[in-house]
Amino acid sequence: MVLAGIKVPDTRLVRDAMDLARSSSEPFLFNHVMRSWLFSVLLSENATPAPDPEVLAVSSVLHDLGLTDRFSAEERFEVDGANAARAFMKERGISTQRMQLVWDAIALHTTRSIALHKEPEVAMAHSGIAVDVLGAGLDRILRDRQEAILAAFPRLTLKSQFKSTLCNVVLRKPATSFDNILRDFGTRYVEGFVSPNFADVVANAPFSE
Repeated sequence: MVLAGIKVPDTRLVRDAMDLARSSSEPFLFNHVMRSWLFSVLLSENATPAPDPEVLAVSSVLHDLGLTDRFSAEERFEVDGANAARAFMKERGISTQRMQLVWDAIALHTTRSIALHKEPEVAMAHSGIAVDVLGAGLDRILRDRQEAILAAFPRLTLKSQFKSTLCNVVLRKPATSFDNILRDFGTRYVEGFVSPNFADVVANAPFSE
């Protein structure tokens, strides 16, 4: 299968993942996960060891299921998405090892300080996502490749849509914003939001010293 001029794996699992993401996500979010996947493929071209292309595809394409109405549950959105992706793979008889790689890649996709030290699939999924959200590593991708990806999967006001989506998560389940990127969005944009401070949590532990 060729997307935006980039050859990617064409398997039933990958196509099912694309269908699930498309049917569950707003257009801006679907385009984001697709761009993230393609960026991760390009960043992986000379990686050693090379990531499993099918695991990388599923991890990237399903990484934001936790931000959808269909799969948002009680955990932080990264874990909701990881749990949904694991259920998707379990239904298809995928091995425990590959399911765990996908779970880790999705659960850790906003945690750069850990993801980059994990398996190639986890590190490369994070890296592709970081290119699309932050522009981190964009200079490693040729301009004509960037333009082809953006033409195939337009950004559709990603910045404002992403901000709105994350702020809505903060409003719905503020407790999940304690130790992740939601805290920054809540602090900056959500009126009345006060994030717990870990220094206070330690100070208030039920011990005398």
